[in-house]
Amino acid sequence: MSRIERAGLAALHRLDPERAHGLALAALRLGLGPRGGPVRLPRLATRVAGLELANPLGLAAGFDKNAVALGALARAGFGFLEVGAATPLPQPGNPRPRLFRLSAERGVINRFGFNNDGAAAIAARLAVRPRTVPVGINLGANRDSPDRAGDFAGVLAACGPHADFATVNVSSPNTGGLRDLQGGAALAALLARVMEVRAGLARPIPVFVKLAPDLSRAALAEVVAAALDAGVAGIIATNTTTDRRGLSGPHAGEAGGLSGRPLFDRSTRVLAALRVLAGGRLALIGAGGIESAETAYAKIRAGADALQLYTALAFEGLGLVPRILAGLSALLARDGFADVAAAVGTAAGAWDAGGDQPAIS
Repeated sequence: MSRIERAGLAALHRLDPERAHGLALAALRLGLGPRGGPVRLPRLATRVAGLELANPLGLAAGFDKNAVALGALARAGFGFLEVGAATPLPQPGNPRPRLFRLSAERGVINRFGFNNDGAAAIAARLAVRPRTVPVGINLGANRDSPDRAGDFAGVLAACGPHADFATVNVSSPNTGGLRDLQGGAALAALLARVMEVRAGLARPIPVFVKLAPDLSRAALAEVVAAALDAGVAGIIATNTTTDRRGLSGPHAGEAGGLSGRPLFDRSTRVLAALRVLAGGRLALIGAGGIESAETAYAKIRAGADALQLYTALAFEGLGLVPRILAGLSALLARDGFADVAAAVGTAAGAWDAGGDQPAIS
């Protein structure tokens, strides 16, 4: 990390976390960010669900909810980006404060509640975005919607023509009842409506489902079956957790979703279970606790075809992206893997907890 980046992060950490994040986005919009582009190293290029990626490391949804800094983020080294979650109508989300740093644990708790500018505004920004890296849209539902499945479909109809992939986000813990849509019948009905809209797009794009890390193995098997039946491209594993075991400090008991280092083991075991259950029939994107080349490599070996990063950026800055990718390339070379695809799932059995119990005990 450069001295300038270290000083900037130290200054931001003196501020309220949500205000600091807003200032970071504002700086990116002004051009005060990386000047390169996607990191390109021979071992890192890969293909996931039809998407050609210069490297497997993407930016997770939530960092740039409203697609306001895509130009700068496309120059930060990522292989792909995801914006949102978007809902049909703008909504302010939950009351502040709603974002909490857990510095000792290198984690974050958030309870934003799908605060965003709405699908129309986000679609307009996606329409004029740079086309240097694939960009996806995270689909959400308005809090007070009587038809949440219709909301997901509506956001895809609005934003899908300008995106390279879409994610059905049924795993945020911050919108009441949303996680109930992860159940087999409810998820099947929701995906049927989303995939109907996808089929009508001029350029049908891959659709992913983003899951919580708190599902039992039986529930994961239901999700895999529903995803395969619907014809979705893959699963993002995972969103944040509501579990608080092992946490301490003044914010440990805050309501919301926990991300970052405390999520790594849980989310990676869920990822491995999905790799075993799906048997390679679904593309898997690993998210949760990635903060180094070693953790990125562990996700790939557990079953991830690609990766997403977010929380660690709050502690390490965007300079973390090329550092992870350079280290990942070196680890692949050390172990004799010609490329990312060759390493995917090679340690899934070791990570998979197995049995008819929660994926994490």
